[in-house]
Amino acid sequence: MKHSDESIRVYCAGPLFNRSEREEMTAIADQLMESGYTVYLPHRDGMEFRLILDVLVERNWDTPTAAQFLHEAIFALDVYQLVIECEAMVWNLNGRTPDEGAVSEAAMAWVLGKPLIAYQDDVRSLIQGRVNPLLVGMVEFESVDEIGLIPDKLSAAINNQEITSPVSTDQLPLKVQKAVKAGQVLWKALCSEGAQENNEMIASVVEELFAPNDPSTILA
Repeated sequence: MKHSDESIRVYCAGPLFNRSEREEMTAIADQLMESGYTVYLPHRDGMEFRLILDVLVERNWDTPTAAQFLHEAIFALDVYQLVIECEAMVWNLNGRTPDEGAVSEAAMAWVLGKPLIAYQDDVRSLIQGRVNPLLVGMVEFESVDEIGLIPDKLSAAINNQEITSPVSTDQLPLKVQKAVKAGQVLWKALCSEGAQENNEMIASVVEELFAPNDPSTILA
């Protein structure tokens, strides 16, 4: 099924900690793109933590400090994508327990009123074969168990829930405003020509936005 509105951008959230997880997330993104959606897939479209960390350490930041403000950068980038860039979200619930980061991202999407659906073909769960109701309640207690069904399920969610205009930054709580504004600067840098191959440039943007003034400072 080709979706009629190719401008709809979908955030794909889920576990990314081993090759099979990353391959599954890529398969979800590919299925969506084949159906006409555009997609934000964090491990493909965001920063590669390890490579940027290496650059920062070469610039004499100690590893724990560099990792701390790099984590702040990743948080800001993902919040910006969820709040501003993406109109809907697909949430991969697979795993012994759902991925913690994806749970946070789903909660943001749900509170923002964005169409949100879940995919799960993993039978493991904590509560007698059921996922925690505080999680699946955000997707109306329903999920799909085949990747091929995701585009149609998302289309139905979009049709049943009007996509709202991007949130005005001024309407957000101050902490969220701060993250969104920093994430926007970082995203603009990542979208610039050659950015994906220019780890030095991305590291410089991360430093400017998030690094403490003194490289010898250890963040608490």
